[in-house]
Amino acid sequence: MVRMPTPKNHVAEMQGLYGPFTLAERVVQKIWLRGDFDRTRLRLEDGRPLEIRTVGTWNLLGGPDFRDAQLRIDGETVTGDVEVHFHVADWQAHHHETDRAYNRVALHVVLFPPTAGERPARRGDGRELPTLVLLPWLHRDLEEYASDEALEAITARDEWERFAELAATPPAELPGLLRAKAAGRWRQKVDFARKRIARVGWEAAAHGTALEILGYRHNRAAMLTVAARYPLAAWRDGLDLAEVYGGSGALWQTQGVRPANHPRTRLRQYARWIAARPDWPARLLQLADTWPGGTLNPVPTTKARQQLGLAKMREIFARDLVSGAVGGTRLDNLVCDGFMPLVTAQTGHDWSARWFHWFLGDVPAQVRVALPKLGVTGRGSGVLCHGWGQGLLAWMLEQEARASCCIRENLPGA
Repeated sequence: MVRMPTPKNHVAEMQGLYGPFTLAERVVQKIWLRGDFDRTRLRLEDGRPLEIRTVGTWNLLGGPDFRDAQLRIDGETVTGDVEVHFHVADWQAHHHETDRAYNRVALHVVLFPPTAGERPARRGDGRELPTLVLLPWLHRDLEEYASDEALEAITARDEWERFAELAATPPAELPGLLRAKAAGRWRQKVDFARKRIARVGWEAAAHGTALEILGYRHNRAAMLTVAARYPLAAWRDGLDLAEVYGGSGALWQTQGVRPANHPRTRLRQYARWIAARPDWPARLLQLADTWPGGTLNPVPTTKARQQLGLAKMREIFARDLVSGAVGGTRLDNLVCDGFMPLVTAQTGHDWSARWFHWFLGDVPAQVRVALPKLGVTGRGSGVLCHGWGQGLLAWMLEQEARASCCIRENLPGA
């Protein structure tokens, strides 16, 4: 049975770095809801500065997407609703200008810039709406936001049936398939790291990436807001963490977050890290020079870990780079999602083999359970490692994208 989206959740197909992907308008709404963009220097299309006090209440029923947002536009306090679209033209296409329910809209948020000469949207009362284009202010590529949304859908379900197609792959071909999928994920992560370094420089990129990973899924955006407002130099000088938490403008998500992962706890963790290793981004580059690169080859993980000295490397990261402030699977994610892509992007050292054979880290439970069931790991097969997990995640994300395409193609009038 094909799942049908709600009228408020339009879907667009876009071209990504490694092929087409789909993005739902609901994802853009979540970006606004979570403040997952640079909120420190926003400007409207007409050049006026915008400050977001509150994003409003997310409205999942009819009418504007967000109710009663509190904004400051060019120094003037404004309270009203917010409508989110892909394009400026969507306002008229959805007939909002003739719907009185939209007469309290105070801000039109669109993902993409208007075309040359395109006029802003107007309410039914004739007022021209201020327009904020989100794309220039996003922390990450659209493809990564789409992947995050797909991962949320994946972690909400635990159905072995989803792996039926993969399980039907001949056993001799399955490792090669997952290895190729993992290689695509690696290239994508390095590309994201390279763009971040080009935008803000090495130290700020390392600083922001570390805080983002410490934020876990729920508070990635909030941690990036903290990183932008409080650069590494401010952490070296010492910060009032209560002020950082309460006055950064970050939109913290605490519902359903375990106490150990509460953002206050993670901020204290990072403060301990910086107190012990204030120069950690420079130290990371120094350590990188002691470990040569190496391309990814089909070598058993146990053998590769011995050849590459990964256990020793993990000890050095834990002791000399983070000074014991981060450990366990979160350290493994910090290494694989942060340190390794950043180093490869900055230095050109190919750490794909180290990345693939590294320890698994935090992954959805389905991944940890499915790999032995598929025969990729377990008795008589390989050991669990980061690469197998990333390869399976990449395959799962492709399945989600395929399902989204199926939804879009079955929409009335598609």
